[in-house]
Amino acid sequence: MPWMMHFIAVFWLAAALASPAEGAENCRACHRDAISGPHAAIGCTPCHGDDRSTVGNPATAVDRAARCVACHRGFDRLFDHAMITRAAERQFVARTVGRFDGGFWGGNCTGCHVRGCLDCHGGKGHAMSRPRDGACLECHRGYFVGSDYHGRAPREDAFRFQRGPFAGGEQFLPMLPDVHAEAGIGCGDCHDMASLAAGRRSGKGCRDCHEPDQRIVEHRIPAHRERLECYACHSAWAPQEYGTFWLRFIDSPRRKARFTAIPHQDEWVKSAYLKRQDAPPLGLNRAGKVSPIRPQFILYFSDIRSERAVGEENRLLAAEWKAFFPHTVRRGTVMCDGCHDNPRRFLLEGEKERIYRLKDDGLSLESFWRREGQRAVNGSFMDPERVRKMAVRTPAYTKGYIEKWQRLTGDAGTSSRR
Repeated sequence: MPWMMHFIAVFWLAAALASPAEGAENCRACHRDAISGPHAAIGCTPCHGDDRSTVGNPATAVDRAARCVACHRGFDRLFDHAMITRAAERQFVARTVGRFDGGFWGGNCTGCHVRGCLDCHGGKGHAMSRPRDGACLECHRGYFVGSDYHGRAPREDAFRFQRGPFAGGEQFLPMLPDVHAEAGIGCGDCHDMASLAAGRRSGKGCRDCHEPDQRIVEHRIPAHRERLECYACHSAWAPQEYGTFWLRFIDSPRRKARFTAIPHQDEWVKSAYLKRQDAPPLGLNRAGKVSPIRPQFILYFSDIRSERAVGEENRLLAAEWKAFFPHTVRRGTVMCDGCHDNPRRFLLEGEKERIYRLKDDGLSLESFWRREGQRAVNGSFMDPERVRKMAVRTPAYTKGYIEKWQRLTGDAGTSSRR
């Protein structure tokens, strides 16, 4: 009898949901999910509410994780952090390709959008934990600082370069990792939650753990200690992308088929003129200190419709550089003339030094390593007069240079004399 079966089912459900005692939870009568981690002992209702106001996902960013921050007070400020809002990226898109395609951000840039606390703290059911590097690298990979810490550089965009080891669904070029990664130090050891909630990028700087060794000649130079970020010298390499091309193809299958780059959104293909993985150029950051800088981005746009270009092909929409910290710290540094006699590293490349002839390739810039037509968005380029003075071989410079070489060749010289 169907009505009898329905009555029995309703009776059983009512009995299961009935609280055995005043204030006791009855959630587990139906929800058999295993609860592990630091929240295992607190029960269900503090996070999910009771039967009358149940919250399915208390960690969602929609309400700034109101249930989480009821206990973890102050951490709602994380939802105002640049890592969550991605304000700089949104503004960049809005003033460049977003002028031509209002849906570009939604189609190409939302893969790293934070949906809530579980994106970093577990993400699967109730198995919450402290974030590990793997969770960070879900977003901080490729051309965004993070993968470089573990010695992973982005490959060229074309299909033929997609080879080698995988991480995060992408193939990468193996490089030297950061010495701190080799020592087992994770992202959260410096980028702790309290500092992120306070709006800072990091809770620790180099000098919080390291005191410069005065036996090292570079450490004894006052201008180095006062005017340089430590990682200006100690960053062994950094991913750099020179000439980022976004091409939109509408009703243009033949022209699109000529490109071997990996497609993004259906209409879009991304490619790059040049990628490098060496010591990056130098400029000044917001603090006025010498810092690595790199393009982010020198962006060109082509709009192809019905197999024809609409307007100018390779239209330069931005030529912007950004001061940053490559997480590729190594003990050794460049030689003195790697900075003091290297105008190209400060975007002052001379005509005789030029290898890439951009205008011959139909691009509007003379050179990626000349500042004309380009700008730094979170700092500035080095003043040419300052760079010129750095190249002067003063007696103090010569003395330090000789000492540097003696330290480098001392053991080899002794060995060769035996």
